Order: sequence, then structure tokens, then C-alpha cells
Amino acid sequence: MSAVADWFAPAAAEPARAPVPRRAIERPAPRARTRVRRRAGQRRVRGHIVWMTAFALLLAGVVAVNVAVLRAHMAVTNLENQQAQLQAQNEALASQLSEAQSAPRIVAAAHKLGLVQAQGADTTYLDLGRP
Repeated sequence: MSAVADWFAPAAAEPARAPVPRRAIERPAPRARTRVRRRAGQRRVRGHIVWMTAFALLLAGVVAVNVAVLRAHMAVTNLENQQAQLQAQNEALASQLSEAQSAPRIVAAAHKLGLVQAQGADTTYLDLGRP
């Protein structure tokens, strides 16, 4: 026989295969599949819980940093307010000091004590540099 004849030869020449039992073709019992699905579902849920927990911790960290920055900003604002108040007090005290040291006030206080200004002709100088 030729190769073409062998190729197209009837299948009857081959030995017949034994029929496959029906139970081997059937699908596994549903209980086994549900167990596998539950495990996969539990893995999915666990994975989601892990990711949600990680994101919750990250969010809590961001909120904590924002609160710390807000508190620091409030403290700086309070210090700036105190600084402005102290500068205003210093200016007020400087003004009072300047007023207290003014020449007319000193002259008036001297007159109240009975002191008078010395005349230029009555002034003498003492030389302490020569022995």
C-alpha cells in the first residue's frame, strides 16, 4: 500500500478503545469545589483586609502629621502675637523714658528743689592734670 492509502485507511483497522466509565467524566462533588472556593475567597478577604488596614494606617499617619503641623502653626502664631505685644510695650516704655529724661522736665524739677543754673561768668575750671 502506498502512503496515501495508509493515510486515508478506514479507522476500523485501529483497535477500538474501551469506553470511559461515566463516573470518570463527571465533575467533582460540589462540596470539594465549595471548599476550594471558600479558601480562595478567604484569601481574597484577607488580602483586602490587609490592604485596607495598611491604607487606614497610612491615612492615620497623614492625619497625625497634619494635626502636628496645625499645632505648631498655632504655637508660632501665639508667639508672634506675644512678640507684637512686647514690642508695643517696649515702645510705650521708651516713650515714657524719653519723656522723663526731657530737659524741660529736669529744669522744672531742679527749680522745685531750689536749684538754679550757674552763670557763665561764675564758672571756673579746675585742672587736675598737673601736680
